[in-house]
Amino acid sequence: MKDLNGDYFALLVDESFDVSRKEQMAIVLRYVDKKGFVVEVFIGLVHVKDTNALSLKKTIVNVLAQHSLSLSYVRGQCHDGASNMQGDINDLKMLIKKERKSAHSIHCFAYQLQLTLVAVLKKMRSSGRTCVIGFKYFEYVGSFF
Repeated sequence: MKDLNGDYFALLVDESFDVSRKEQMAIVLRYVDKKGFVVEVFIGLVHVKDTNALSLKKTIVNVLAQHSLSLSYVRGQCHDGASNMQGDINDLKMLIKKERKSAHSIHCFAYQLQLTLVAVLKKMRSSGRTCVIGFKYFEYVGSFF
């Protein structure tokens, strides 16, 4: 992260339950280094007690501060489709956007792909042979990413 040098970055944020049923939020920074390469750096996995948008924003601000960063350099944000992240009015993306108008939001389409694959695989459980064919197909599709 030392090559960030006070430049702009994007936030990739997702939250989910861990195996002990505690809510965890992962935070990744994405930026372009001085050589022009896109870099993604994992900066934290934080236990969150409350998943409302305001609590998530406060947690993000705290994690950024631990790395001497702030929302003032955020130029993009990527979240899943949960209403607390990507809703319309008081969601996380809007709270960040109110503070940094240039922090444009993009929906994480990989999350939609994951949901689709899980739904398809659940339907395919009835036939072991179909599952093998399905996994080979998904492996083929995954090779493009």
